[in-house]
Amino acid sequence: MMKKRLYRSRTDRKIAGVAGGIAQYFDIDPTLVRVAFALMVLLASSGFWIYLALWLIIPEESASNRNDGSTTSRPNRDHDSNWSNF
Repeated sequence: MMKKRLYRSRTDRKIAGVAGGIAQYFDIDPTLVRVAFALMVLLASSGFWIYLALWLIIPEESASNRNDGSTTSRPNRDHDSNWSNF
């Protein structure tokens, strides 16, 4: 059994994939993670520094990590394809 690892998402990202990677790791909706970061930025300004530190610390997901079968089956929550309509 493979250990679950934390990576920055390459497919579910808005800025650097930190929130998407955390959401994949904990199998939760990435919107919840993004809202939590936004609240931390607005209420205590610590969210910016935490996000920046995680961006630098968490490695980016590689193509081999995505296709090794160790990820949980989650629906693709990538909404960036809708941006082409603007």
